[in-house]
Amino acid sequence: MILVIDTSSARSAVALLGPRGDVVAEELADSGRTFSVPARVRAITAGQTIKTVMVATGPGSFTGLRSGVSFGLGLAIGLRIPICPLSTLALQAARSDTPVTALAEAGRGRVYRLPPGGEPAVGEASDVDGDLPAVGWLRPSTEAALRAAGVTLLDPAQLRTLGAAAATLLGSAREVAYGSLKLEYMYGFSAPSRQG
Repeated sequence: MILVIDTSSARSAVALLGPRGDVVAEELADSGRTFSVPARVRAITAGQTIKTVMVATGPGSFTGLRSGVSFGLGLAIGLRIPICPLSTLALQAARSDTPVTALAEAGRGRVYRLPPGGEPAVGEASDVDGDLPAVGWLRPSTEAALRAAGVTLLDPAQLRTLGAAAATLLGSAREVAYGSLKLEYMYGFSAPSRQG
């Protein structure tokens, strides 16, 4: 079984995939203190043998990334099984069958974005190109700002779940050494300068 963990954005999820990438179990909820990664993992893996851990490594929330990746890494080390990093934005993009701009919450009203074939960036909702629909786990206020900027957000009911999206990325996921797992942080703002 393959365990998938994503705690990088406004929503968090854990999923359990079978050997062929079929989704066996999945839990999704708002991120924060009420989302207990250990409890959710215990609930979906009861009686199952985990062979690989896949974790979303960002960009995303500093605290969220650290909690999900730390738990996943600790579990992989403890069980002596492979760990595979997944880009948060690649996971979001994989939720759609059509080209989309992948988004993730960046805080302070900003979003991380990845257009098809482009480079990841961070900026305001007004920086997101509205030519393509967008997908991502976002706060209601961020969604409202994106809609006001002319961005179409796809209905989550019409998208793949995290587990199904991760299953589409299995062929490109690569195992990394425990000590080389890196989190992706993007800082795209500067503090105003203080004058005299």
